[in-house]
Amino acid sequence: MKISKVVVIGSGTMGSGIAAQVANAGLQVYLLDLTKEIAAKACERIKDSRPPLLMEENNLNKIIPGSIDNDLEILKDADWIVEAVVERIDIKKSIYSKIDTLRKPGTLVSSNTSSIPLKVLSEDMSKEMKEVFCITHFFNPVRYMRLLELVIGPQNDKEKINDLVVFGDKILGKTVVVCSDSPGFLGNRVGVYAMQVAMTEAFNLGLSVEEADAVFGRPLGIPKTGIFGLYDLIGIDLMADVLKSFIKELPKSDSFHEVGKELPIINQLIADGYTGRKGKGGFFRMNKSSGAKVLESLNYRNNTYHESKKVDLALPDVMDVMKVIEREDVYGKYAWSIMKKTILYASSLVPDVTENFNDIDDTMKCGFNWSKGPFEILNEIGIENFVSKLNQDEEIPSFIKQLLDQKNSLFKTSDNAVEYFHPKHFYVPMQRPDGVISLSDIKKSSKPIYTNTSASIWEMSGKSKFICVEFHTKANALDGLTNDCLMKAHDLCNDKYDGIVIANDAMQFSAGVNLNYFYDRAVNKEFKDIDIFLNNFQQSLYQLQHAKFPVVSCPSGLAIGGGYELISQTSFIAAHSNSVLGLVESLVGLIPAGGGCKEMLRRWATHSEIKNDPRLLSLKVFNLIGYATTADSPIKAKAQQFLGEQDIMVMSKDRLIEEADNLIFSKKETYQPLDSASFSLPGSTVMSDMMDILHGLKDKKIIGEHGIEVGKKLGYMLSGGDTTPSTILTEQNLYDLEREIFIDLIKQKPTQERIRHTLDTGKPLFN
Repeated sequence: MKISKVVVIGSGTMGSGIAAQVANAGLQVYLLDLTKEIAAKACERIKDSRPPLLMEENNLNKIIPGSIDNDLEILKDADWIVEAVVERIDIKKSIYSKIDTLRKPGTLVSSNTSSIPLKVLSEDMSKEMKEVFCITHFFNPVRYMRLLELVIGPQNDKEKINDLVVFGDKILGKTVVVCSDSPGFLGNRVGVYAMQVAMTEAFNLGLSVEEADAVFGRPLGIPKTGIFGLYDLIGIDLMADVLKSFIKELPKSDSFHEVGKELPIINQLIADGYTGRKGKGGFFRMNKSSGAKVLESLNYRNNTYHESKKVDLALPDVMDVMKVIEREDVYGKYAWSIMKKTILYASSLVPDVTENFNDIDDTMKCGFNWSKGPFEILNEIGIENFVSKLNQDEEIPSFIKQLLDQKNSLFKTSDNAVEYFHPKHFYVPMQRPDGVISLSDIKKSSKPIYTNTSASIWEMSGKSKFICVEFHTKANALDGLTNDCLMKAHDLCNDKYDGIVIANDAMQFSAGVNLNYFYDRAVNKEFKDIDIFLNNFQQSLYQLQHAKFPVVSCPSGLAIGGGYELISQTSFIAAHSNSVLGLVESLVGLIPAGGGCKEMLRRWATHSEIKNDPRLLSLKVFNLIGYATTADSPIKAKAQQFLGEQDIMVMSKDRLIEEADNLIFSKKETYQPLDSASFSLPGSTVMSDMMDILHGLKDKKIIGEHGIEVGKKLGYMLSGGDTTPSTILTEQNLYDLEREIFIDLIKQKPTQERIRHTLDTGKPLFN
């Protein structure tokens, strides 16, 4: 059944988020609550949400507010009805009885509950409604969290429910994991357990909240919020309620009880109103000192706050589990305890809760933003090595015993296909939705054809045979080694592949060129090295842009600064729906110098707004780059020319490489390399207009003295430097001008101060 009309009942945080994502997918959706006014206010919250729940503001027009009392007739022709009201069984069942009297046969019905079992929700339903009723557990915020847990039971009509699985994947862009009806399903069952282990072990080992968050973060492939920061983000009181639900539902033999019991410090924080970010604070709080905001952290031993200081534990900047757990200090002990207990607990759920351990990995990666799931980490540690590190009194789950006794690995390759160990069927092919090409699966059972410390090249195939370039630096920052890898891929593809795909599984595609590299060389006056790096970067991107084969970049998350310069000079961009694209160099006192200025001029030169007027062209790009404009969706990116007509938006991150493969396959026979561009720019005739803009911004205190300097240099670049409208400039002319101005700016102390401030705080400096 095709799902085209959706009704969401309940306009709270989750209901609003689901409605917004349905609208993002291009469908009309009705959002109902007790009154139409409540639903309308929810629409206003959606409109003003930060980060934005809508991919473009016009999508709000697809959400129609209404009331449960007056507008339930719309249920009669709905294809999918989602209940997302308060977590009270009596209220939910009352709504289900109304739905059952109005819905047409075959209409899918689901609840967004995270804690009430499916069998309890459906116990009073008619047989036919039981067949089409399931739980669709979205994670918050719905637009940005990839996971959708779809909970089914033996009463379900699997064929009908599969329509919802396909809809969640292909239309809503979610990684859909089908779960059995067990407490916490999969994501929260393992994710909350891992959180509790991280917290209780920190207490047991006497780590400060800063130390614990530094370990339980990027070095283990976990978001930088850490455990205590995450607790504050979710809400300490909400976490307490979640734990009570688990303790109530899980059997006494479940090891969750060991880490889920009430803690005095948690009860005290809640009693004092310290419920996290939504309250007065929690393990962290903002306080004022001498009129300035100061971040403070809790000393849980004496329940006092002190100024929070970043701790340097000599931990890796990127995920390196082995390096951390093998440390012979308290931090290594802490990391090993977390990983060990989480892997053991996850393994204990196989096969009784799930036969497919990959589903647990997917839920942790897509629902908790872990870089790797517990079994992928176990695979990295090695099963025998893992078991050898356990204490003698620790119980080994039967799943790990089975692997150990039979000397099996978790993953293997057979006939170029990835297989995983199934506890009942030995090895079975990796289960992915039709068409999905997974880089993470390839990495589990094969080796790259080229690799260095910053990037790797993988051989892949779908409809075409191609190579995939993957970055793996901190925030996927670009450096000399990523550049070497791009050039290696170019040379390899010339020989025997149909094209190149640039993609990765990380949170960010690339946050730009490594600023530390520029800063270190600037303070040491090694400007020639900077110029050589920039020239190499420019030339490698020029080669990719003008290659004789298609090159497709697949951004998700941030692709800004040098990251955007890279994707903008590929043949095609297959951008995830939550990509953030733009050129932000002005914030650190620089200009784009990897071809970003050149590329934006090229992209806007043929736009109808410009009408072949070089003055308007330079001014348009001046405003875009000068304001460090970013687009937080591909729809907005197209309006800013960050994406072109040939580029596409992909709702599901899982399907980025599939769509890149489709582009290569469709173009490989007829692909023509891009011609080199030429430019006619206005020179000094437009500089007075640009200076007027800059002085106006300074008068409004939007920029300072150095902002004027950066803007003036940017204007000089975008107007073509010392040129006239009759002079034809080549791409190389603009590359050279970019480097010249970049070097001029990075020599200046105020720019170096901006870079240092951004590296230290993550925020721009006004100077």
